[in-house]
Amino acid sequence: MRKLLNDPADLVKESLAGLAAAHGDLVRYDAAQQILVRADAPRAGKVALISGGGSGHEPLHGGFIGHGMLDAACPGEVFTSPVPEQMLAATKAVDGGAGVVHIVKNYTGDVMNFKMAAEDAADEGIAVESVLIDDDVAVQDSLYTAGRRGVGATVLAEKIAGAAAERGDDVAAVAGVARRVDERARSFGIALSSCTPPAAGKPIFDLPEGEMEVGIGIHGEPGRRRAPLGTLDEIAGLLVEAVTTDLKLESGTQVLPFVNGMGGTPQIELYALYGEVDRLLRAAGLEPVRRLVGSYITSLEMAGASLTLLALDDDLTALWDAPVHTPALRWGA
Repeated sequence: MRKLLNDPADLVKESLAGLAAAHGDLVRYDAAQQILVRADAPRAGKVALISGGGSGHEPLHGGFIGHGMLDAACPGEVFTSPVPEQMLAATKAVDGGAGVVHIVKNYTGDVMNFKMAAEDAADEGIAVESVLIDDDVAVQDSLYTAGRRGVGATVLAEKIAGAAAERGDDVAAVAGVARRVDERARSFGIALSSCTPPAAGKPIFDLPEGEMEVGIGIHGEPGRRRAPLGTLDEIAGLLVEAVTTDLKLESGTQVLPFVNGMGGTPQIELYALYGEVDRLLRAAGLEPVRRLVGSYITSLEMAGASLTLLALDDDLTALWDAPVHTPALRWGA
């Protein structure tokens, strides 16, 4: 294992401090609570958005703090849920009196801990709405979840709900927009190699030459099956079929395809994959009118990619187009 490390036990804290040092105009780091908070939080009268989960998926979630997205993030250790105390501290730090929305990926530890934090926040008079993201069509249950996993739709929900909060929507409306994104989005991914958690120092799984893992999550957990490594065209077809079959969209539906790298796949391959995905969606009668291509919800250095497809409506499109300024996503601001 060759990584940029001091002590693996210090990596998360050193990374969070580095993120805040690099983007001090957007993010500040509370080392005592191990949370990242928007630099200008709390903002009076604005609904605040918080998300979190295990580290190792960067830029999710800390990279999405700023204007038009998150107000705070709660990073756990690598692939480990943050604790309720972090979530409560973040909630109190960004509450501007208009309520707080927790965006929670469907993993058992995250769900349980965010639930406890929301109850504690309610006891302190803070209105909290929780939104569960469970968009992965690869499995019904996994080693980490009851029900589908929350993956790529998390990024889209944070962007779109963040714009709704910036627009001045109330807490119920902001949560409703995030839920609508989750209902209208599906994801599916493949892996070409394993990740290597720094503390473990070795890959989670071995993938023989010439094979790929189909239907992966973001923690190195097994996929739906193993298969011979496909060509770009074949992999694109597999991803598109998985999400469109589940969504059952009518011809002419406007969609946002999100081609996401898992951390170890270069942009040149992601754009090649997007081109084929775009062609296949149009051939199926769908209209890709917005898109996102890049590594935004990763699994350390795992090679591979996922496709998230969101069925748009006019409001979701307008919120997607709204200005955003965060360390990892920026346009119009």
